[in-house]
Amino acid sequence: MKKHITDKAAGKFNKAARKVNGPSNEIAGPSTNPSTNLIINDIMLRSVGRLARQTVEKGILRRRYDPAKAKAIVENRSLLHTLAAYGVTKLATRSLPGALVVGGGLLAKTLFDRSQSRRSSRRAGEKALDKQSEE
Repeated sequence: MKKHITDKAAGKFNKAARKVNGPSNEIAGPSTNPSTNLIINDIMLRSVGRLARQTVEKGILRRRYDPAKAKAIVENRSLLHTLAAYGVTKLATRSLPGALVVGGGLLAKTLFDRSQSRRSSRRAGEKALDKQSEE
């Protein structure tokens, strides 16, 4: 069976946790049911990750746009855009070839944008963000 990058990271995390807390077979959480604790931990991690991601995105956009427009751009993302970003992220984190494919695609898009005139590339991006903020 092939190990994923996340499996390797989890193994290192567990090794470090055992050094600090000693050996244990319990899943941390408020419930005595390990399945419930796993669900609680999953919801917490996803929530914190989403809040952090949105905060960073708004901060990046606030450098160019006013705070209300930056908030609208981040919060008015379409379901298709959200699912596409999730799928690409999942592909990139599952394996090294997936990460290379995604990284190569991002590099190709960056090179394509740079091959366009700066003005037309910026205008296309502005138009997309304006449309997203109005939806």
